[in-house]
Amino acid sequence: MSKFVDRVVLHAAAGAGGNGCASVHREKFKPLGGPDGGNGGRGGSVVLVVDQGVHTLLDFHHRPHAAARNGKQGQGGFRAGANAEDLELRVPDGTVVFSAGGEIVADLVGAGTRFVAAEGGRGGLGNAALASAARKAPGFALLGEPGESVDLVLELRSMADVGLLGFPSAGKSSLVAALSAARPKIADYPFTTLVPQLGVVSAGDEIYTVADVPGLIPGASEGRGLGLDFLRHIERCSVLVHVVDCATFEPGRDPLSDIQALEDELSRYTPALGGELADRPRLVALNKIDVPDAKDMSELVAAEITERYGWRVFPISAVSRSGLRELTFAMAKEVHAYRAAQPVAEPTRIVLRPTAVDDSGFTIDVDPDLPGGFVVRGARPERWIRQTSFDNDEAVGYLADRLARLGVEDALARAGAQPGCPVTIGDVTFDWEPSTPAGIAAMMSGRGTDRRLEQTDRIGAAERKAARIDRRKHRTDAELQIELSSSEE
Repeated sequence: MSKFVDRVVLHAAAGAGGNGCASVHREKFKPLGGPDGGNGGRGGSVVLVVDQGVHTLLDFHHRPHAAARNGKQGQGGFRAGANAEDLELRVPDGTVVFSAGGEIVADLVGAGTRFVAAEGGRGGLGNAALASAARKAPGFALLGEPGESVDLVLELRSMADVGLLGFPSAGKSSLVAALSAARPKIADYPFTTLVPQLGVVSAGDEIYTVADVPGLIPGASEGRGLGLDFLRHIERCSVLVHVVDCATFEPGRDPLSDIQALEDELSRYTPALGGELADRPRLVALNKIDVPDAKDMSELVAAEITERYGWRVFPISAVSRSGLRELTFAMAKEVHAYRAAQPVAEPTRIVLRPTAVDDSGFTIDVDPDLPGGFVVRGARPERWIRQTSFDNDEAVGYLADRLARLGVEDALARAGAQPGCPVTIGDVTFDWEPSTPAGIAAMMSGRGTDRRLEQTDRIGAAERKAARIDRRKHRTDAELQIELSSSEE
C-alpha cells in the first residue's frame, strides 16, 4: 500500500576530493624527467532535481541518508584522478528545502529545477601543477578537500491553483471527483481524506488544478485534527473555496459559523513561503442542495454571506452536479486573473562583483580560549589547511608561503602576535614563528624538506645546548670560589 509523505529530514553527505600525486618521471635515457603527479578528482555532489513523475517524499522517508562517492586520487604520468558522479535525488514539484535551523534554503518549482544540497570537495593538486621556479620538483602534493555534510528538511507544498477548505464530510472529495478525473476516497464518515488529493479541471480555454486537503476543525492551528499538517498544501493556491455542508445536523453548526471558524484558523496560520492566506480571493460553495433542507438553508444564508464577506456564493450539489458549471467557470476566472497579475519572468542575469583591492579575504581575532593566542578566519586559509599534509615538511613550508603571500603573517604582526604564540586556522593550532620571505628558503631546500623548519629545530637544539653550557659554567665558577676560599685559609 502506497504512503503519502510530505515532510522528511535528509542527511546529505557529498564526496571528498581525491588527493594529488607526488611523483617524479623516471625513464631510461631521460634524466631530470621532472614532476609528473596528476591532480585528484572532484568529489560527487548531492543534487535535488524536480521530477514531474514524483509526487511524494516517500523514498526519503525510507532512505534518509544520501552520500555521494569520493573522487579518485591522482597518479604518476600526469594522470588525473576521475571525478565522481553527482548523486541526483528526484523530488516532487513544489518541494521547499529548509536548513536545520528552519531557514528556507530553496523553493524547487518547475520540472528540471536543480539545487546542490551538498557540494563535493575539490581534488588536490599534484606536484606537476605545483612546480614553479622556486620548486622545480616538489616532493609533495595537496590533499583533496572533504565534501559538505548537511542536514536538510524537505517539505512538499502542492502546486495547485484552487484549494478546497471545509469541515470533515463537507463534500470536498466528492466535488473533486465531480470536477475532474481524480478518484479520491469517499465515505459517510469524517476524515476519509487523509492526504491531499489533486484534480485537473478544464473550463473553456482555462486548465487549472484543484487541491482537496483533509478537513479542518476548530483548533487546527494548535494541532487538533489533521488540517494543520496539510495547510502547507494551500500556500501556493491562488483561490480558496469554502465548501460548506448545508445538510449537517450537528448542534451549534450552520454555514455562517463554519465559514467563520475556518477563517479564524486560517488567520492564525503563517505561510512559510510568505504572504497571508487572508489576501487570497475566496469563493463559497454551499454543497448538498440535492437535500431539500439543505437547499432551503442555502437560500437563507447566501445573501448574508455575500453581505458579510463580499464573496460570490454558489449553491451546488456534487452528487447531482447542480451548479458545478457556474462554480467551475468562476474558479477559472479567478485563476486567470491571478496568473495575469503575475510579473513576467525576466531572463536570469549574472552579476559579477569583483573583490575589493583591499579585501584580504581573512580576519584575525583574539582567541578567547588560549591566552595570547589568535584565530585566523577566512575561506582560503581554512581551505589551505585542509589541503596540507603536515607529515611533509615541504608541504608545511608551501603552506607558510601561501599564508605569507596572502598577508597573514604581516597581519598577525600588526595584531601584536609574538613568536611562539598559538595561532589557530581551521581545526589546526600551531606556535607561530615569523618565516623568511615567501619562496626564498624553498629554493635551497631538498624534496620533502624545508630549511625553515630545519632551522627552527636547530635553534631549539642550540638553545638547549647553550643552557647546558651555561649551567656547567655556573657550576665551575662556584667550584672556583670554593677553591679560592680554601686557599686563603
